[in-house]
Amino acid sequence: MPAFMFEKISPPVRRGPIAPIVKKQRGLIAQILGSFVAARVRKSERAGSGVIARNDSKRS
Repeated sequence: MPAFMFEKISPPVRRGPIAPIVKKQRGLIAQILGSFVAARVRKSERAGSGVIARNDSKRS
């Protein structure tokens, strides 16, 4: 048998509504990365149905 034992302490009971979570402003690096991703998505959409697709069909 152990020489000592730990008591299990239950977490405190929350009373009342939970406070709303405030969204933090995105950091500068996250904003820059977001703009790169948006530009890449726009570029890939153009490539799929744009000039590149028409150039490939002329070669066949």
